[in-house]
Parts: sequence; C-alpha cells; structure tokens
Amino acid sequence: MMFMSLLTRRLKEGKTYEDFRKAWYHSVGYGVPARLYSVINAFDPREIIVIGFGEIKPGEDPMKLVQIEVKERLDHPLEAVIEPVIGRTFGIVVSEDDFSPAGNMKFKPASVGGKETDFMEIDRGLREARILFTRAEKERDLAKKLHSKK
Repeated sequence: MMFMSLLTRRLKEGKTYEDFRKAWYHSVGYGVPARLYSVINAFDPREIIVIGFGEIKPGEDPMKLVQIEVKERLDHPLEAVIEPVIGRTFGIVVSEDDFSPAGNMKFKPASVGGKETDFMEIDRGLREARILFTRAEKERDLAKKLHSKK
C-alpha cells in the first residue's frame, strides 16, 4: 500500500529554502521505497510543502519508518528555520492517473501501479493508518520532550 504525507511549514522571516533544506535533509534513509518532493508555494514563498510517497509491504513494520523520522528530526531540528505550526496530512494513495496523452481520454477504474484499487483493502488500510499516525504523533512528541530535557 502506498502512503502519502503532505507537510506544510512556514519559514521564519529572513530564512530561505536552502536554510530549510540544510536543516531538514536526512542523514539516514528509510530502507523502503520513499520519494519526497519539496515545493515552494507560489503565493507565499515562505511556505515549504513536502509531499512524500512511501510504500510499505505486508509484514514490514511501519513504526520503523516513524522511528527513523523522529530520530532525524531530533538530530536535525528545524526550529531555527521554521515557525512552530506545521500542517500535517496523511493518507493512502487510491489512484494514479496519467493525463499526458493528447486527445480524448477513456475512463479507467482507480488503480495504483497497474493494480485496480480494492476499496475494502483501502478502508482497512485507512483504519490502520489512523492508528499508526496517532501512535507516531504520540511517540514523536514524547521523544521531543525527553530529548529537550537532556
């Protein structure tokens, strides 16, 4: 199943995307297919949007990815370059569509990677994702709190 995250952060006054990138860039990879796209908002150049796509196969522990992310944020804090409020959106990719060809397009059912989307599986995945992301948020907050006491 392919997960998507969309995080929005606002640069502090006088900070640049390059400042953000230097602070944000990972020193450790996830070990699973994961692609992140960074975007600068055309209407607010201080807003940085990071869109991530990652795939977790059955049997893989998604908390491993969360633990890597928490450790990266503790090792590479962003507080010096971004405002404290972060927008977070998480979900499951239910369809990918290629509208590149010119001309008429014929309707196709939702699919990812050439496999038709099973919405019963998506429903189960969404329930699991809500539990996972809620747990991840608590673990991240606890890790930050413990780290700040050091």
